[in-house]
Amino acid sequence: MLRIIIFTLLITINLHTTAAQLTAGPMLGHVALRAANIWVQAPEAGQLTVKYWSTADNAHKQQQSAVVNNKYGHSHIFKLNNLEPGTHYSYQLYFNDQPINNESTYHFTTQTLWQWRSDPPDFEIITGSCNFENEAIYDRAGRPYGGQHEIFDQIASEEADMMLWLGDNWYYREVDFDAEQSLLYRVLRHKKYPHLQPIFQKFPNYAIWDDHDYGPDNSTGSFIFKQQALNIFKHFWANPSYGMPDNPGIYTKVGFNDVDFFLLDNRYHRAHENQQDGPDKPYYGEKQLNWLKNELLMSKSPFKFIVGGGQMLNDFHAFEGWDKYRYERDAFLDWLQQHKIPGVIFLSGDKHHTELLKAERDQAYPFYELTCSPFTAGTHVQALDEISKNPRLVENTLVGERNYCKISFTGPRTDRSLEIKVLGVDGQEYWRKQIKSSVLSYSQIGE
Repeated sequence: MLRIIIFTLLITINLHTTAAQLTAGPMLGHVALRAANIWVQAPEAGQLTVKYWSTADNAHKQQQSAVVNNKYGHSHIFKLNNLEPGTHYSYQLYFNDQPINNESTYHFTTQTLWQWRSDPPDFEIITGSCNFENEAIYDRAGRPYGGQHEIFDQIASEEADMMLWLGDNWYYREVDFDAEQSLLYRVLRHKKYPHLQPIFQKFPNYAIWDDHDYGPDNSTGSFIFKQQALNIFKHFWANPSYGMPDNPGIYTKVGFNDVDFFLLDNRYHRAHENQQDGPDKPYYGEKQLNWLKNELLMSKSPFKFIVGGGQMLNDFHAFEGWDKYRYERDAFLDWLQQHKIPGVIFLSGDKHHTELLKAERDQAYPFYELTCSPFTAGTHVQALDEISKNPRLVENTLVGERNYCKISFTGPRTDRSLEIKVLGVDGQEYWRKQIKSSVLSYSQIGE
């Protein structure tokens, strides 16, 4: 009888332990001065609770509870408040009042309130695009397209302050985007990969999309399931916001220390590139660009990153990009020059190679665009010779191997510098380049 009781107790304990493990996460999202977003995916329907406290004062704990969203994989985004700037916090998670993930404790640090007090902090971000996770039953036949997923182990070992995903973060397949209800399968599979969890937990994660985590290849605003694609994105990334009330989309602004990142939506409102160019052929669209213009006018950042899923300054390629929408793009570039907006840098993914482009301008500083790709998707090694002929390509910046980019921001408020490093699967350095904020200004340019 005693053996039966012990056996039953062990089974009960084991079932309880199994039920108290997250399916994915926690994933740290937007971290502000006095707030933080945390995405969590529970194993089943029920209630999640987060308890959080200043690491230096664990006697005073705050908590939030919420019933998980069963429509989106039993997930929830906690929006923590009543935090203090520049403070290290700890948190634990509970499911139906029971500790989960073996009572693991996770950590984050709120942004520093440096304005009017000191020089801005030095900090680093990790960025990149195109993560293809193989699934043979649904992939094209032949050699697997994705590989070298150990790059994420290398990224997780970095001591950076932020992770910025540049689109194609997961790859919808034909079996995913032919029905609205099928889209969810891919993101649920993506979010639970073990090699992504350390990155989700270590860095504040921000993301934009491109075609493959929006819908079909080269998809546009005509994708019939785009509203479900948007809903999924909003429920599985914990960005600060999504679009504007009168104009849906994933675009938002991320202010991180003294640098502004304008994350744009290049899919939801987009016309097909084969449409005749003109005012009725949007890429970002008038409302999104008006929002961006006003934000750029407001920004005091020494570096203003315009972040898009596809390339924006490349005029010498046959593939997707803003250059196929010259009416909209060139008017915006002219606007930047007319209003003498300093510090603008373009940042993109998509291309399955990394490169730095430089577009010279009359009576203005040059525009740079860093394209960083891919994490794990296939590379375009066979096309590198042709790509290398681009007259805007900065010498020795073309990388045809899987890689990620690390951008460091240093220096006093009045003389900030950024340094780009392109790093490989094992952390090997392919190239680095420094750009000072003083170079991206009109002060040294004659009228």
